[in-house]
Amino acid sequence: MQKEDIQVLYFEDDGRIPNNPNLPLVIYKAVFNEETVQKAESVLRRHDWSNSWTGGVFPYHHFHSTTHEVLVAVKGNAVLRFGGEQGVDAVLQMGDAAVIPAGTGHKKLSGSSDFTVIGAYPGGRQYDTKTEKNDRTSEEISRVPLPECDPFTGKSGPLLKLWEK
Repeated sequence: MQKEDIQVLYFEDDGRIPNNPNLPLVIYKAVFNEETVQKAESVLRRHDWSNSWTGGVFPYHHFHSTTHEVLVAVKGNAVLRFGGEQGVDAVLQMGDAAVIPAGTGHKKLSGSSDFTVIGAYPGGRQYDTKTEKNDRTSEEISRVPLPECDPFTGKSGPLLKLWEK
């Protein structure tokens, strides 16, 4: 994986979506190709990203305060907005992935009718879905542990370097 295949985005609290004050969102371009994308779920599981599901991305801003999340595009393409209403739009196409730190807002703006992702969580953590922060949100986010593995490369890889404490 080349450095230019990674996009790193930092977001601040926007008043409604807390985002993550310490960890960036990381977009991996073309981490899978047409021949390897069907192995995405097993690659994630091998690196302890599990409790997976397959489907779409909600068309409204939401975040998870109890876990980080990886989304791997396995079909089609879409424009997702990360970071809340004033965030950044990014195109995910088949083979791309986004690792979303706890608290970081995301939603689907538009996409092909077949757009499908696999979502998974480090250590198989349970996730919540929130649309607005509350008095406990910052504390919940601060308690989420760092993953032990990059979802694609394991014990080495860009995520562990970017998310060092």
